[in-house]
Amino acid sequence: MISQLSWKIGGQQGEGVESTDRIFSTALNRLGYYLYGYRHFSSRIKGGHTNNKIRISTKPIRAISDDLDILVAFDQESIDLNAHELRKGGVIVADAKFGPTVPEGIDARLFAVPITKMAEELGTSLMKNMVASGASWALLGLPLEVFNKAVEEEFGRKGPAIVEKNIEAVKSGAEFVLEQAGGPLDEFKLDEADGKQKLFMIGNEAIGLGSIAAGCRLMSAYPITPASEIMEYLIKKLPKFGGTVVQTEDEIAAVTMAIGANYAGVRTMTASAGPGLSLMMEAIGLAGMTETPLVIVNTQRGGPSTGLPTKQEQSDLNAMVYGTHGEIPKVVIAPASIEDCFYDMIEAFNVSEQYQVPVIVMTDLQLSLGKQSCEPLDYSKVQISRGKLVTEPPALEGPELFKRYEFTEDGISPRVLPGEKGGLHHVTGVEHDEVGRPSENAVNRQLMMDKRLNKLNNLSIREAIRVDAQGETPDLLIIGMGSTGGTIDAAREMLAQDGVSSNHVTVRQIHPFPADALAPYLEKAKKVVVIENNATAQLAGQIKMYAGFSEKIESLLKYDGNPFLPLEVYKACKELS
Repeated sequence: MISQLSWKIGGQQGEGVESTDRIFSTALNRLGYYLYGYRHFSSRIKGGHTNNKIRISTKPIRAISDDLDILVAFDQESIDLNAHELRKGGVIVADAKFGPTVPEGIDARLFAVPITKMAEELGTSLMKNMVASGASWALLGLPLEVFNKAVEEEFGRKGPAIVEKNIEAVKSGAEFVLEQAGGPLDEFKLDEADGKQKLFMIGNEAIGLGSIAAGCRLMSAYPITPASEIMEYLIKKLPKFGGTVVQTEDEIAAVTMAIGANYAGVRTMTASAGPGLSLMMEAIGLAGMTETPLVIVNTQRGGPSTGLPTKQEQSDLNAMVYGTHGEIPKVVIAPASIEDCFYDMIEAFNVSEQYQVPVIVMTDLQLSLGKQSCEPLDYSKVQISRGKLVTEPPALEGPELFKRYEFTEDGISPRVLPGEKGGLHHVTGVEHDEVGRPSENAVNRQLMMDKRLNKLNNLSIREAIRVDAQGETPDLLIIGMGSTGGTIDAAREMLAQDGVSSNHVTVRQIHPFPADALAPYLEKAKKVVVIENNATAQLAGQIKMYAGFSEKIESLLKYDGNPFLPLEVYKACKELS
């Protein structure tokens, strides 16, 4: 019996790879296993190689595996591209239709199953993904009734006849491969899972759910990979809570609509990726100048320009921190897990209203689209804070206006919603005085700039950094952000076996940078390694700029479109230790 296993399915995009993965992983989730998935897909609707990889474990996991136990292949290209990941004695379940062969030098057992033929005999080749699923599921020795339940959930809306046909396809694939193999493979039998209920979702879904819990009732957005799933999730869910989603004509309209709705008092968000964020920059400046709350989710992908729309990267950090013209206060936070994606959206909306600033929630493609297990969410932690929102402004006399931009000790002015009696004031994107009237007075300008920029002096998000420490003076301090955390922890386990002690810090507050919180860990470490998916070491640059210790810091960078693997991090860190 084994405690974890890695499974991958590959084929041409539009061939059913995604639905196969979804049903397979849903069934495993029902059994109580911990799962972590990664999607490799092309930036086109149909055609081009795609594969989905799932790591299955009896313990919590937050990283894809270095190797592979079972590969399900719909074509020879899937074998040729992915067989090198197979561990010695791994298994390939392939469609006999294309005459599958195992590449030279690969020690793997091949099961050629007439997947397409079986599906066609049942009525349509579209069911070949169910034949393949049944075959690989049976090799694990897992109960078919659990898998069939997942099939019912997937196809139930299409009627009982379709459900029965797909269940029959699963059964035919299972029976064929078990006859070939002589029964389930003992070396791939998983230890029993704990059976406890777990959520299983992508980061974008958790972001959408967190937005609803935070009180968001409007999303204005334009579709873009890898952010579109947030919009798709909220299209289904927001109307149930009296909210709605508006698909705008572009990202400029999306962000300006969000600013207008927030000004009117409705918690509103928008979401995009790097190219869309670039279009939003002028409007982000408007939110900063008018001190209007604004929440933006930026799901990073490969750039620049159209770049690699469906591949992993973390190269927008500097754009989020420095992209706007002029100088405004803003907050950039970076969730590092599915749970973070949920809770950070609540924090983003609260911080945005408390400090009256734009808040950018920075994720990356792997965190946004990688499907993962997580523990049930604690809704008792959801607290809503609207900051200095004045619901009953004092009565005004004569031509007097409400001091919307009043100079205050903490730099945060009282805020009023349109239509409130006594709340009349000007709003403009040019420099203005306390009531919002345009002003070019030099003294007023400096006071207003100081007021805005000093608002964040006392900002402290829930968890500016997350620390996992092994020792007071470790050989290595490994620092990461976003989806790299689980990979770093997996590498640290290997380092510990070699006698290398390490601490791990995940930076969760990117701007304003939490230098004071990070500095003690930098000081104690003998060597510091900063891991990030970009070519210019943007996170390391922030650390050096604000916290120092440049002489200790080394960077491990990856920018080929793929996420880090634990073994890559382990080898690089071992060389530096």
